[in-house]
Amino acid sequence: MADFVDGSAFNFEQGQRARKLFAAVVLAALDDAIADDKKYGNGPEQIARWARSRDGREVLSCAGIDPNERVVKGLMEFVAKGIRTSVALSREESERRAAMEADHAEAA
Repeated sequence: MADFVDGSAFNFEQGQRARKLFAAVVLAALDDAIADDKKYGNGPEQIARWARSRDGREVLSCAGIDPNERVVKGLMEFVAKGIRTSVALSREESERRAAMEADHAEAA
């Protein structure tokens, strides 16, 4: 019985690592689309084309993201904002956004 539990825990851990790896691929695709947007102006279209492709849907699924049209629109909006993923995921950016939202709430 202990072997079964150990094996299940190991398989779950391996699955979590694989999911993180695919999530990193999604973040890299977003960064590439943001770079394309700054250089050529077609970033949102590029990420939408990738997310709707067979490979893109597979990567999104493996990352634990349901590859539906709502997700595609969210990816396009993220790319259109032009904030790189490393900056968007940083603590400073989160604090800045929270402060800006608090200012808007006070003004309303």
